[in-house]
Amino acid sequence: MARTVQSSTPPGKQMLSEQVYAHLRDAIMRGDHSPGSPLKPQDLAKEQGVSLAVVREALVRVVGEGLADRLPNRGFAVPAFSDHRWQEIAEARRSIEPVVLRMSIERGDVDWEARVRAAHHRLVRTPAYVPEEGAHYTGAWAEAHRAFHRTLLDGCGNRALLETFDRLWTASELARRWSAHRNPGRDGAEEHRSLEEAALARDADTATAVLVRHLTLTAAVLTDGQGRST
Repeated sequence: MARTVQSSTPPGKQMLSEQVYAHLRDAIMRGDHSPGSPLKPQDLAKEQGVSLAVVREALVRVVGEGLADRLPNRGFAVPAFSDHRWQEIAEARRSIEPVVLRMSIERGDVDWEARVRAAHHRLVRTPAYVPEEGAHYTGAWAEAHRAFHRTLLDGCGNRALLETFDRLWTASELARRWSAHRNPGRDGAEEHRSLEEAALARDADTATAVLVRHLTLTAAVLTDGQGRST
């Protein structure tokens, strides 16, 4: 008879830790903590009315998602605009996603076409910005954006490649929000429309070229003249 393994963390503390983690993650995503700024456990614990242990647990989780850094002898901090990781992630995505998109266009069936159209429609109809969620784009739009890009690729039928996409997408989420905020004149809607049209037309060469440009623009704004702090 199998034994049930009990968690060593009391349910109350686990729920509290989850709440603090969610609050901290949302605050970083909203831009409440500027790039490169320290995340001081003592201040966060006082702000949330919780113990240092609960805050440290939440910080470790956001570090694991790439939303914060753990610095030797200096505690925790939000990553900087200029951090080389964003360019490495962008390079990885430019190397992998066009290949997967080409496979998806070659292998995707009529159901895949319908899902791509539906995902794009949802993205277009979801507000990107609302005052109550701060200067960065909304959580609902972020999910619609992820779903559109994921659906474009899932026609490939290769789970390992799609899991790689999922990991890279999560790792690049913070940079994506910063990039959109610092380059408000960019016509992302047109880029997405072009992606949908080329994919559904089964024009793999155009679709992959549009995707590479789309990914390049997101990373470039964090390092060029527009991306420097003012």
